[in-house]
Amino acid sequence: MPRKLVYAILELLKLSDKDVLWDLGCGDGRILIAAARIYGARAIGVEIRRWLTRIAIRNIRKFNLSDRVAIICGDFFRINLSSATAITLYLSTKVNNVLKKKFVSELKDGTRIISLDFEIPGWPYNSLFKLNDGFKVHNAYLYVFKRSKYK
Repeated sequence: MPRKLVYAILELLKLSDKDVLWDLGCGDGRILIAAARIYGARAIGVEIRRWLTRIAIRNIRKFNLSDRVAIICGDFFRINLSSATAITLYLSTKVNNVLKKKFVSELKDGTRIISLDFEIPGWPYNSLFKLNDGFKVHNAYLYVFKRSKYK
């Protein structure tokens, strides 16, 4: 993901040093690293591919962010997300649809979710942003979770 897009996504989330950002399918950790470096947020990434997890850990160490950023090699469906105040997704509509039940059971009201290019089916988004990464225009769907609104 281009750096310009990472920064735009984090800006939309209005992160602060009080936030705990979860990136589901975090890849090489670039969103997590930027969240910690720029906003002082704590950041946790979940990546199922072990080789990408190793790259992410190496990148975190390179920036001396091990105290602010953690990587979990595993399946995000099996990990409790209740500490999240913000979540980033770049997953398919099908996966987002399955995540809804998990979000409803684990997230606190007010948790901000940005899903890049793929909506969470059946959930009305709070805002839609068009983000240009220099190659392509992406849709960024912002959801502010509220249990009574999303079921």
